[in-house]
This record gives sequence, C-alpha cells and structure tokens, in this order.
Amino acid sequence: MQTPWDHRFAQRTQRMGSSAVRELLKLTEQPDLISFAGGLPAPDVFPIDAFREACDRVLVENGAQALQYGTTEGYKPLRELIVRHSARYGINVTPENVLITSGSQQALDLLGKILINPGDRILVESPTYLGALQAWSAYGAEYVTVPMDEYGMVTEALEEALRSGPKFIYVLPNFQNPTGVTLSLERRQRLIELADRYGVPIVEDDPYGQLRYEGEHIPPVVVLDGQYRGNGEGCYYGNVIYLSTFSKILSPGIRLAWVIAPPVVIHKLVQAKQGADLHTSTFNQIVAHEISRGGFLDQHIKLIRKVYGERRNIMLAAMDRYFPPGVEWTHPQGGLFLWGMLPENMNSSDVLRVAIERKVAFVPGAPFYPGGGGHNTMRINFSNATPEQIREGIARLGQVLREKMGEPLGL
Repeated sequence: MQTPWDHRFAQRTQRMGSSAVRELLKLTEQPDLISFAGGLPAPDVFPIDAFREACDRVLVENGAQALQYGTTEGYKPLRELIVRHSARYGINVTPENVLITSGSQQALDLLGKILINPGDRILVESPTYLGALQAWSAYGAEYVTVPMDEYGMVTEALEEALRSGPKFIYVLPNFQNPTGVTLSLERRQRLIELADRYGVPIVEDDPYGQLRYEGEHIPPVVVLDGQYRGNGEGCYYGNVIYLSTFSKILSPGIRLAWVIAPPVVIHKLVQAKQGADLHTSTFNQIVAHEISRGGFLDQHIKLIRKVYGERRNIMLAAMDRYFPPGVEWTHPQGGLFLWGMLPENMNSSDVLRVAIERKVAFVPGAPFYPGGGGHNTMRINFSNATPEQIREGIARLGQVLREKMGEPLGL
C-alpha cells in the first residue's frame, strides 16, 4: 500500500530489510512455546543482585558523574579494565585502541559508516551473522562469500575471493553465529597471511570467545596478526579490527560492547559515533565497571560456562535420541548455537511452520546466506531454554522431522 511517505525515504532504505530473526521472535512470544530461535542468554544467570548493589554504590558514591554526559571514547576506567582483561587472552593494547559502543550492533553499523561506499564488496563466511548483513546492506555493500566446513572458513577458497578486491574480511572465528563452528589455528594463520598479501583488513567479531566449554583456547586473530607483524606490548597498529561485548558475559540489556583497533580507526569511529549518539550510556558503563572489577566477572563467566555447557550437552544428547537418520548437526565447543543440516530435498522453513504448531521454534538457515542457499539448514540456540524445555522441545522437533522425512519427495 502506497503512502505519502514512500517517496520521502532515502534511497538507502530500499536496501534495508527486517531481521528474519527479530521478526521470528515476535511469533515465538506465545508463553507455551519452546523457543530455540533467539540468541538469548539465560535470564537465570543474570547477576541481578550484583547489578542492584552496584547501582546503589554508583549512585551514592559517583552519582553526579554517572548521570552526566561522558566522552565518546567511553569511560576510561572501563576501557582500562577491558585492556587488562584482554591481555589475559594475549590481546596487548592500550586504552587508545579501545572504543565503547552501545552493543556490538552499533559497532558494526559504525564500521559500515566509515568503511563502506555503495557497491563495495565485503568478504564474508557463508553462512554469516545476519546482523552484520543488515547493518552493512544499508550502506550499499555487496558480498563475496567463502564457504565453511567443520573447521571454519575454507581458506583454500579465500585467495580467489580476495582477487575481487573486497574492502574488508568479516569473520567470527569462535563458535560462529549461526553455525557454532570454530576457525582452526592453521586457518587463522592463513587468513592473516592472505589478508596481508592482498592488503585487505579483517574485522574479527568475537562475542562468544570467553564461552568455551571444551577444547583448547585458540588465540584471537588480532593476537596472531600482532605476532605476524612483530607487534609487541603497547599500542596496536595492525590489520585487524576486533569486536567483543558484555552482552554474553553480563547482560544484553545494558547494551555495552567494545572495539579494539588501530588509533586511526578508533578516531574515525569516534567521529561517526558522535553523530549517532554522542556516547554510550555513562551510567551503564560505570555500573558495568563497578560490577566487573575485583574478580567478579571472572567468577561469573565460570558460572555461565557451567550452565551453558550443561545445556549444550543436554541438547546434543536429545538430538542423538530424537532426531531421525539423515539429519546432521554441529558439535560446538562453546557459544550459544548449533547448526542443523537436513537432507537436500527438505526446506527448513516448511519444517518451522509445522514446528510452531507443535509449540517449538528455531531459525531457518537461508537468511544467513548472502549469496543464497541454505534452504535445508537451521540454527538452534541452547543457552536460553531450561534443561527440561530442551529435552521436550527437541523431542517435539524430532517428531516433526520424522513426519516430514516420511513424506514423499516434493511434498
């Protein structure tokens, strides 16, 4: 239906679309529906008491500053805390390398604002994070895709993709959203070598890196890049822009994340952020700093790992029990998701329609493929539902799959 507003919108809005995941979440708000659709942390691990106490202390001891405007770069004690915390994972930087953003989604949008011209190619994994596609499509991005397997981005296919001249490479190396797959050390090193050879920067999105439940830690791409370039202690001047967030280790509702990048990139991001929101909530930053200092964050992350690791194990066991032969899935070593793969003749959107009738939901995989495909894939979240809901929901979903796979081809 045409409205008087239609001709007033900027041309870039024609490239905007609603997030398939966010739209699906509206359908899953039924109280009796078991949802594996959203990438939601478990509310039962939110540190509510710690937040309450921290808010009281901040308002009593530092209320005037907490309720005032702040610097665009972010609350300096919080940036310093991020520097110290990052150093444990080998990321050696200074506060000059750190910008606080209003969630990682804002960081992705700001990167699009400072890096992407209409028609620029962005090299991404296929499938990749839907939120990045949504952010960058508005700036006129085109996508060059590289396939994935159980070891992450297939770097054997990377060099050919790099010959197309992408503006940057976007990668989620740890427990990727949507697949849950981790990029191997060898492929991380190859990625860095090829990116350097072709002069293409890397955007490393790492929201789940601290949520490992099994296996050995693999150094972040930004760390390996620093080693490749001989970058020692102090300010980082390399080829990687690194993103991470408090959403998965404290709370998504406080909308706090951070960017680590060379100072020249941080400077441009600061200018872009000033035009967006001036700065991230001062109050939220000071409260997050108050909660995180003194070792609380380390202990809380251990709790999250325990709870989510148990839920992952329960879901994997339930899938082994209830899913029919012919369905495959990933075995993530951490994060929030696993990835289901149905037979080629099946469409996960058709499965979803029946699943919702049976009061269980997931996300069909096709929207995560910028180049098309993925009709037979599905993203399944294990962090948000309780163990009892996981067992019941997977049993329901398994029954739907058995019924669908018992139908003649084409139906």
